[in-house]
Amino acid sequence: MHPTRPDNTPLAGLRVIDFTHFVAGPLATMILADAGADVIKIEKPRGDDQRWFAPAEASLDGQGASFLWCNRSKRSVTLDLKTPEGCEVARALVDRADVLVENFSTGVMAQYGLDYETLAARRPSLVYCSVSAFGRSGELADRPGFDTIMQAESGFLSLTGYADREGVRTGPAVIDISTALVAGNAILLALAARQRTGRGQHVDVPLFDTAMLMTGFMSMQYLFSAKVPRRNGNTSNDAVPSGVFATADEPLFITCTSTSLFRRLFLQVAGMPQVADDPGLQTIDGRLARRDEVIAVLAGLFATDTRAHWLARLREAGIPAGAVRSLPEALASGEVRARGIVRDIPHPTAGSVPDIALPMHLSATPLAAPVAAPRLGEHTEAVLAEVLGHDAARIEALRSAGAFGR
Repeated sequence: MHPTRPDNTPLAGLRVIDFTHFVAGPLATMILADAGADVIKIEKPRGDDQRWFAPAEASLDGQGASFLWCNRSKRSVTLDLKTPEGCEVARALVDRADVLVENFSTGVMAQYGLDYETLAARRPSLVYCSVSAFGRSGELADRPGFDTIMQAESGFLSLTGYADREGVRTGPAVIDISTALVAGNAILLALAARQRTGRGQHVDVPLFDTAMLMTGFMSMQYLFSAKVPRRNGNTSNDAVPSGVFATADEPLFITCTSTSLFRRLFLQVAGMPQVADDPGLQTIDGRLARRDEVIAVLAGLFATDTRAHWLARLREAGIPAGAVRSLPEALASGEVRARGIVRDIPHPTAGSVPDIALPMHLSATPLAAPVAAPRLGEHTEAVLAEVLGHDAARIEALRSAGAFGR
């Protein structure tokens, strides 16, 4: 158990060996770390490549801020797995762990004797999670892949953007992020099963499978009707009115997904009972057929006053609506302050760094207090001493043999 992890957190006492890099794997293990698990991040001597992802920050010794985003509350151990000594240390750590997570290309872990079959023979209770591109088995197992490739191949990209131009990728890496959430859930499912059976298992979470899930109910609609969903920009395929509207100063976004919301909008906010009661607009199909007409009426209405005025009216009527913000505006918003989403945490070289909290709030077993992402190899000696019982002479012998890199 990590000596500084509190014992009232959801995953207190759980040890995770983290062989992941970049986004999907590290974010999955960070969720476990936030929940109190002792996550030991194994890094090559130069470190996870995400440490050096642009832009570099001088206060972080030239490393990038994106690494901080998905690696907080972990311990960093540097191992050169190309040396027998480095592999020996890695296997010894796994022998004392509950969970292993990796997202190398298929076959890499087997090169080092760290594949599931080898390790499960040594530790049958191990939960071994692979975050892969197209799965660890079958004809696609050797294919590499990134978030953007998955957006393209799954059809996700084709659903985003405007009808008069090609589809666009999302700015944030939504497939990586959603895969991390799926992986975190899958690991917890395997741990729950182990509680009953005493045995671990291999958990394979492919990016591509997750990307197909992220196409949402549009996939199911197509499978039923064979109608290809249309890109509608900021409007919706199945809700009218929905989208961005200009006001007298700044834009807002509204979504009315039901007839009751549509009627409240035109009765309580717009003061237009003739629209609210129009027989042809009492069903979603009717509103979809007259989308342009409905949107034109609202566009004229919202242009007559400020965004603040309309948002207040919409909130009073219980209509889902919000300001269309830039990222800086969102991060500085009252909602972010009220939810405590952005916070500052100590950092050894920067003094403090901003941090974005997980959207999880547990009343009885709270998440652990955040700790900034570790410096490269920061905990190598401490982990080897605490977890493996190595003394200073043994650690020095491993260093001399190149186990930690040369």
